[in-house]
Amino acid sequence: MKAAGRSGAAASIDDLEPAERAGLLRTTSDGRLEVRHPLIRTAAVREATLGLRLAAHRALAEAYLERGDVCHHAWHLARSVTEPDEHVAAVLERTAETERNAGGNAAVAAMYEAAADLTPDQAERGRRLAAAARASADAGLPERAVELAARAEADLPDPLARAELTLIRASLADEQDRAGDAHRLFAETAASVTRLDPRTSGYLYFQAAAAAANAGDFAAMDGIAAEGVRLGVPNAPHLRALSRVFAGQNPLADADPADGVAALRELMDAMGACYAPRDRIRAGMWHLMIGDVRGAAEVAADLERRFRDRGAIGLLAPVLMLRTRTDLMLGRFRDALTGATEGARIATDTGQHRIRVYLDTSLGQLAAIQGDEERCLELTEEALSRGLPPSNVHAAAARSLLDLGLGRYEAALERLADVVAGPTRQGAIAALPDMVEAAVRAGVPERARDAAVWHADWAAQTQQPWAQAVAARCAALLATDDPDPLYSKALDLHREGGTPFEQARTELLYGEFLRRSRRRNDARARLHAALEAFERLGAAPWTERARTELRAAGESLTGGRDDPTARDDLAARLTPQELQVTRLAATGLSNREIGAQLFLSPRTVGYHLYKAYPKLGVTTRAALARLDLG
Repeated sequence: MKAAGRSGAAASIDDLEPAERAGLLRTTSDGRLEVRHPLIRTAAVREATLGLRLAAHRALAEAYLERGDVCHHAWHLARSVTEPDEHVAAVLERTAETERNAGGNAAVAAMYEAAADLTPDQAERGRRLAAAARASADAGLPERAVELAARAEADLPDPLARAELTLIRASLADEQDRAGDAHRLFAETAASVTRLDPRTSGYLYFQAAAAAANAGDFAAMDGIAAEGVRLGVPNAPHLRALSRVFAGQNPLADADPADGVAALRELMDAMGACYAPRDRIRAGMWHLMIGDVRGAAEVAADLERRFRDRGAIGLLAPVLMLRTRTDLMLGRFRDALTGATEGARIATDTGQHRIRVYLDTSLGQLAAIQGDEERCLELTEEALSRGLPPSNVHAAAARSLLDLGLGRYEAALERLADVVAGPTRQGAIAALPDMVEAAVRAGVPERARDAAVWHADWAAQTQQPWAQAVAARCAALLATDDPDPLYSKALDLHREGGTPFEQARTELLYGEFLRRSRRRNDARARLHAALEAFERLGAAPWTERARTELRAAGESLTGGRDDPTARDDLAARLTPQELQVTRLAATGLSNREIGAQLFLSPRTVGYHLYKAYPKLGVTTRAALARLDLG
């Protein structure tokens, strides 16, 4: 009414009576006035003259401003002008930043683009288009981001400002499985601005080297790093450190794994003040590379919360990649399943192919632990066919873990030996303990001694108890004298926390050794601990191995609980997405609020609840809150 009054259309409710009688307007149950049908509104707008439409937008802009609704104020203000207007453009920009804090990167991008269209100055227009491109990338709109970046580049005379656009285009190319294009674009742009701004140049050289590593082109990575060092960019030590990191990640190579860990620590210290979201995700992955699983989990949880709050769907899949890997290592298999499933869906929708393949290998590892051979093979096929690290290494490790669990030791050993000796073995450290166990069980322990030494050196440098526990377990497997002290040491270290699946494997191996040593009572204690852990984790092949050992130790076992649906486990009845939705619904969130968190439509949320309720034996949201859906 206020807006209508300003435009002279109506001064009071009585003035609206003719329209109500004609059936054009109606009053809703909550007292609001609305147009009876959208076509009436469309016809009214189209029939109005340009002057009337502009006046209506001005009146609405003022009315919304009085109500404190800056978003609608800005949009109506933008529609009230017909030519560039810096005042209106500035209002849109300020409102865009307000929307960013409120959690809407897509809206931020739209407002910055609208602001750019109304900007008289060419350089300012380019700056605002660049901001729109960044927001589009974060919102998971890669094609739109690239288009806006191209428009911005045409308006930006400053080479440094154009260089910042490279970060958008090249980062998207990297995530879309075009890492080779990405590292060339980064490197070319870095070289073009070295004299203008060595710091920006050095940052771009670092991004180029990291993208080359993602492409599996470690020679190009070293060459890019060497070029940055030759030019004397300020972050030259970080470029050298990056080369040392990946050299140290190559098992059985000439490089020292201790130096690789030291280089990672240098980079993590240097990244402490970093504010770029993708750099923060990379720093989280570095935590994993030095065995700091809980540190990586904390980074992932913090970033996931921020990205969901801001509607940054383009950043969510990469952070779910990090979170899933930490969940797997921490034994949170259900969370790993839901996170990887959601991340793969988002990565598919946003064209982040490299991220999707990585997430598939994480799901493949989970399938391997559970003994689901068909699913493991399916989820790891693409990564193996691409041959790009670390996904191909994770895929091979998942298949080898499957073989190990099913007793196919020679197959596991040969595959892992190929991985360790291959040219793209980034990330193979985690698979070395499996290689040791496979070699020992295959009767050729000498084939794994170098791997055990390399892993022990790495574990010693990480100073992570779980990693040192696994190293002690490997040493026990290869021991030529009494391995008892090494197994005991491994379990003491495991008890400091970390990785439940690895601890259960140590319990199983120790129990097997004790049984063979005719210490049956001691063996049963260890084997029961392993059995309970494997059952809890749903690791079916390993559960059966523990049962077999217990029977061999003289224990009579009846029944089995390796099938998760046989347990009193409500969450196991649900699909990953149903579980996510019901967990949020149990907290009291509406369908719309849940959809905003998971980037789903409210209708899709309702469908998942409709499917989940019968499985859980409930009919209301209130009942969900009383269930254990952990």
